[in-house]
Amino acid sequence: MSSHWTVMVHVFLPLPALLLFLVLPFSPVDGGRVLVFPGEYSHWLNMRNIMEELVRRNHSVTVLIPDASPSVNYICFLLQVPFSRSELHGTTQEVIRFFMYDFHVSSPLQRFFKVRDWMWRMTDLMVQQCDSMLKNEQLMATLRDAAFDVVLLDPMVMCGDLVADLLGLPLILSLRFSFGGVFERHCGHAPAPPSYVPVTPLPYSDRMTVVERLMNTVTYVGTSAMTELKWYIQNKSLMVLFPVWAGTPSSVCGTLGNADIWLIRTFWDLDTPRPTPPNFKYVGGLHCKPAKKLPEDMEVYVQSSGDAGVVVVSFGSMVTNLTSERADVIAMALGRIPQKVIWRYSGETPKGLAANIKIYDWIPQNDLLGHPKTRAFVTHGGTNGLYEAVYHGVPVVGVPLFGDQHYNLAHLTRRTASIVIDFNRLTADEMTEALHTVINQPSYRSNMKHLSALHRDQPMTPLNTAVFWVEFVMRHSGAQHLRLASHHLNWFQYHSVDTAAFLLLVTATTTALCWAGVRCFLQRCRRRGGREKND
Repeated sequence: MSSHWTVMVHVFLPLPALLLFLVLPFSPVDGGRVLVFPGEYSHWLNMRNIMEELVRRNHSVTVLIPDASPSVNYICFLLQVPFSRSELHGTTQEVIRFFMYDFHVSSPLQRFFKVRDWMWRMTDLMVQQCDSMLKNEQLMATLRDAAFDVVLLDPMVMCGDLVADLLGLPLILSLRFSFGGVFERHCGHAPAPPSYVPVTPLPYSDRMTVVERLMNTVTYVGTSAMTELKWYIQNKSLMVLFPVWAGTPSSVCGTLGNADIWLIRTFWDLDTPRPTPPNFKYVGGLHCKPAKKLPEDMEVYVQSSGDAGVVVVSFGSMVTNLTSERADVIAMALGRIPQKVIWRYSGETPKGLAANIKIYDWIPQNDLLGHPKTRAFVTHGGTNGLYEAVYHGVPVVGVPLFGDQHYNLAHLTRRTASIVIDFNRLTADEMTEALHTVINQPSYRSNMKHLSALHRDQPMTPLNTAVFWVEFVMRHSGAQHLRLASHHLNWFQYHSVDTAAFLLLVTATTTALCWAGVRCFLQRCRRRGGREKND
């Protein structure tokens, strides 16, 4: 199998003259060197914000991606990987379509097999990606010579942690969540008692009923078991493919667990409080910023809405079109409201599109949500979009589709800041009523304004917090002093099985000795009583 990778460089320090790298003609003198493995789609948006701020602060940033990347579009020198962009994107779109249109009518067994098959296919693609990277001796030698200071990794990308381990570099992880919180619990050792910490993506609060706690615990155990099985199979494949793996930790958590800092892209305005290790830093909304001026034609359209204002509609970067039936229902609902509508949509134009609706292939979402004439936001409930809505204090009508979106929107709904409607069952009347409610009832906007105040009232902005910890790790060659000592314990030490067994043995021994003493005393008393009776 050929070993082909893409290396993107925004600002990069001098390296050996290899065509593998594109080097800009200037280099920072005092800055650090950061090697980045970004995720795709919305994950890329967050990583890009961190990268750009690092570059602004005079650091060198090198980004490694496969040329099959469906969403990362930066300055780059493209090389090939063994799979195509359409194959990677198609695999992702297939599972999204399943969750959008088939999940609600599928049996639990069908859901299990569908998700399992998708996980195996993605794992296979990621193993091929690892093969292309780790067997490229020229690439690995160049990375060693580059003298990076830190690796910044989205853990959805396989083998970035192994590269950090092989190069002996500190590791920083950036993620929103993992299903069941398995990465956080198993690799980061973040406590998550199922009695009050809801497992993502279950839409529960931290005050659960008995039935909800039961479901939470079952999901907790189930996701742990499935993920550990996946990791076991994945590791067997990697150890066969890469002899270099020999002598390194034999589990995914063996390398991910070495991370110095975990940048968790959420905060307590959209999540429930929970115990947090010292090296977990919550930076939700790091991409949010004050609104900029809209493009001239869009500003004219927004101003034409008068006092009624506008409604912004977007279902995220991964869902740009819908079935014609669903699109027609949504268009009918949007056509009934007095507000102008700006809808990001790339599918076939819905039938009977009302005059108050304007469709765009792309919209400056943050700038629109920050516009004073924006009255509501119709969204699928992705973390990025919701944080922009919270940042600007715009009430939400949520139409969750997949992933953590039900969980995110459920939390806003409990705060009376959004109304959630079911994508496959929503009617035009229901959506129209939801929009009228969030726009015309002041409580929705005031609650969102309160969340916005909470979000903004932090010692540093989330982006500055994230970049501070990247710089901290570079300054001190890591942050191992923040990692819990539990990483050095095996499972029976971590759960105190050995001490519990010792205490149980001592208790049992003491009880047995006491019982033996009591029996001996009673027997002597009985014999003595018998002798006195005979006398």
